[in-house]
This record gives sequence, structure tokens and C-alpha cells, in this order.
Amino acid sequence: MLLTMTTTHQPATDLGHLLHKHPDRAQSFSTSSGTAHVFYPKATHEECTVALLLEVDPVALVRGPGSTLTQYVNDRPYAAGSLLTVALGSVFRTAMNGRSESYPELAKTAIPLVIRIPALPYKLADRLFTPLGWTVDTTEHGDSRYGDVTLTGTVKLSDALKHLYVLLPVLDGGKHYWVAADEVDKLLKAGDGWLAGHPDKELITSRYLARKRPLVLSALERLAEVDEVEPEELDNALAEPKISLATQRKEAVIKAVKEARAKRVLDLGCGGGALLRELVKEPEFTELHGVDVSAKALQEAARKLHLDRMSDRLRERITLRQSALTYADTELAGYDAAVLMEVVEHVDPSRLPALEHSVFVVARPATVLVTTPNVEYNPLFETLPEGQMRHSDHRFEWTRAEFQEWAGGVASRRGYTVRYVPIGPEDAERGAPTQMAVFSLGDEN
Repeated sequence: MLLTMTTTHQPATDLGHLLHKHPDRAQSFSTSSGTAHVFYPKATHEECTVALLLEVDPVALVRGPGSTLTQYVNDRPYAAGSLLTVALGSVFRTAMNGRSESYPELAKTAIPLVIRIPALPYKLADRLFTPLGWTVDTTEHGDSRYGDVTLTGTVKLSDALKHLYVLLPVLDGGKHYWVAADEVDKLLKAGDGWLAGHPDKELITSRYLARKRPLVLSALERLAEVDEVEPEELDNALAEPKISLATQRKEAVIKAVKEARAKRVLDLGCGGGALLRELVKEPEFTELHGVDVSAKALQEAARKLHLDRMSDRLRERITLRQSALTYADTELAGYDAAVLMEVVEHVDPSRLPALEHSVFVVARPATVLVTTPNVEYNPLFETLPEGQMRHSDHRFEWTRAEFQEWAGGVASRRGYTVRYVPIGPEDAERGAPTQMAVFSLGDEN
């Protein structure tokens, strides 16, 4: 994990005085996640570059308290994010606070700086750094969410370090440690003088504080006092956060099942039982049958449903069954409704006719609900690289026209009518993030 900072302010080696790190010495510092090395690849009168290299210790990560990364091997510990932020704050704390006994005036002066971060989640970099006076140049690393990012500007060194301290974890979208109330104070201290006036302060605050609503509200209230925001603007900023797409999807499905007056419901491809946990709360659903090809997923569903501790009355309403949706299973016939929530996109296109036969011919419920991503909406997701699907197991993602062509064909062939329901915030050109088809069995059957 690497960050370099270059200045052409002359004498350029004054950078060492501001950072309290001598250009002629390489130094190492212990951090909670490994060892931070500070050295100067170039130190002349005309140009000076300091490098901060964080050598991540996987064992330290595993032992770290509250980490969301500890038990998994992934790329996040090796790209700029909260790990580098902790090292930055530790190694350059005095410079970040703007203190320099030897060069107090220079510490208050904006100097030319070029900051390079070779591996950084870049999607929001231009949007977040440009209002702060930086020019952002990015070279993308293939199809990944990471890029080689260079920031160029004339900025006080302390401000530059504070920008990095706040915005690196914001760009990454997560932290490797537990976010508690003291993070609000850290944010406001590092954001002093610039965050309150940033056009995306709500986004920055939310992502920095891991979207924890009480902390976000507290931070925004204090920022509003600093910025003397009008009361109605504060009300808008503190409005209820948007309901997650997953929650909106479940709510739309349950609403449609209720409108169909279904009592006995199949959850086909139930996974870990997210929908079943909501359905079981509704007393009108007298029989719920979760089906998945994965035995492990069904075990997880049973655990999360707390079947072992559930009352006999509730337990009698739920059945979990291992079965593949591309094979005819007569045990699934006779139900009022079947739900395939975010399932079809996990099926190979060549197997869709088999799924169609098993669901619409063999099971043949009166109502079938199918939800799937709308690929047209994907460019609006901040952290989704261009051209990448929303999940690594997706075999495809349909446009609205493609989905309607498939659903309309199924309905025509199998004696159903079909209508389409958008789920989630709708864009005027791209539609909603999730699309749902509601199939109803025709009168002829």
C-alpha cells in the first residue's frame, strides 16, 4: 500500500521539515495493521518526494479487533483505504495538525503538491477531490474498481493530509475497524475548514461513519452549526435515509403476494431465507415452502429462522426442501404463489427452458413473481465498475426489453398474463434498479 507526495516549492526539501521526517533517513513505524515506512525517493532543492509505504501484516489483521477483513483473503488490505489512513494519521500527525516550530509560516502556506496513490477505489475520486481544489487524473486498472490516481493542486500540507485522511476510507466505502461515536470527533477535526462547505458533505459523512444513522445525524447537526445552514436545509440533510434496495425488493414482493390473496407460498431459490423471515411474520401466509439447490444455504436459512427455537405453531408453517429449479418436482405443485427473487440471473441461459417447465408447467401456481436486476441501471451504482455485473455468480443481466421479451414469451406459452413492476428509485432514462414480472394464471386453467 503506497502513497507518494511531491512538491516543487523551493527549497523543496523543506517538505521534510513540515513532515518532521528528515529526507536523508528512512524510518519505520509500527501500526495496528503492519509497518509503515517513510522514505524520500527524491530530495533536491528543486523537487522533493516523500513516500509512505504500508507493509500489511496479515497476522496483525487477523488479531485486530472488530475487523471485517480478518477472516478473508481479498484485495482490500492492499489498496488505499482505512488501513492507510490509520498509518497516515499516526506517522504524520503533527503535520496534519498544521504545527511546525521551525517553519510556522510555511505550514500556513499553500504549496504545489502532487499526490499519487497507485491503488485506490477511484469511482468517486473526481467528485470528492475536485471541489477541494485538486485536479484528479486516473489510470484504471483493467476491469477492477481500482485505479492509479494522481492529485495535483496548490494546497496547505495540513489540509492535503486531512483530505486524504477523510476521503480514502470514503472512497473505499468501508473501514477495517469498528466505527464508534469517537469517529464523529475524528471526522469533524479532520474536516475542519472544508467539510461543512463541501457539496457532497452528506455522502462523505455517511460513508466515513459506515452509514450508522445516529452517528451521521450527530455529525451533520454539528456541521450545520459550523456552516450556519438554514433549518430547512438541515431537515433535508437529516431526512430518513433511503431504504435499501434489498428491503424495497422484499416489500414489493410481499405486497404482490398479498394482492394475489395467496395463502400457500413457494420461495424458489430461497438461499439463506431472507424473504422467508419476512413472510413468516405475516399470519395470512399459512404455508411457506423454501426451496434451494444448496444444502448449506438451507442450513443457513434454518439457523436464521431459528427453527430450533420457533414455536410449534410457527414451525408447522415452514418447510425447507433441497431441489433444483431446473428439474421437475411434483412436490411443489398446488401452491397459490411462487417467488423467484433474484434467481433467474443465476441460471445458465441454456437451462431457462427447463426452469420455465418446472415452475410454470409442473408447479403451476396461480401467481408467479420474478425479480431480476435491470442492467441498464448499473452505471448509476457508485462502486460498480463499468461493464461488471452486480454479482460474480450472475450468468447474465437483462435490460428491461430483454426481460419483458422473456417474460412475455413464458406467459404466452404457458397460459399466464404478465405485468411489470419497477422496484427502487426510478431514473428517467434507465428505469429502476430491479424489475419484477407478476404472472397470473389465465382463466382457461
